Amino acid sequence: MNRRLGIGVAFAAVAIAAGWVLFVGLPRWYGPKAPAPMTTPAPPEAERKITATLYYVTDDGAQLTGVQREVSFGEPAPDQARRIVEAQIAAPPVPLVSAVPDGTTLRSLYITDKGDAFVDLSGELRAKHTGGALDELLTVYTIVNVLTANLPAIQRVQILIDGKEVDTLAGHVDLRHPFQKQLGWVHTDKE
Repeated sequence: MNRRLGIGVAFAAVAIAAGWVLFVGLPRWYGPKAPAPMTTPAPPEAERKITATLYYVTDDGAQLTGVQREVSFGEPAPDQARRIVEAQIAAPPVPLVSAVPDGTTLRSLYITDKGDAFVDLSGELRAKHTGGALDELLTVYTIVNVLTANLPAIQRVQILIDGKEVDTLAGHVDLRHPFQKQLGWVHTDKE
């Protein structure tokens, strides 16, 4: 009789376990899931911008003129400097003319603790340059002034081409040293 009782208890335990699996466990594991709470996607944030002065050649080709343009914000200072240079060397809006040859790209930019910026531009700056002392000066001071006038942390700028120090762009302006801001090349209405 003990044996029958033991078999009966075991059978009852198996039946209870099977019933629990069929009616409780399986619906929990494979049943419909509660819907995820509805969330509204956040609206995209507007890109932060700064106003920078970019430099273009005047109508007479003898000076630069400063034009206020919006430029993407960058943090820290080297990132902001990159964004300003990239805006400067991009194709200018009509009817403006750039002193930087078309196709020139920014390879890298580094700022020292002393405020010297090293701007490494692609070989198009030299290969596509129109030549002439005045055009060369306008190109150099476009790059120098766009950084020194917009970023007080930058005091001087040295231009490199394809990662190397070069003597000149087109044979006239010595590029082997950094340049300070020179707004004398920028046209003002006071004249």
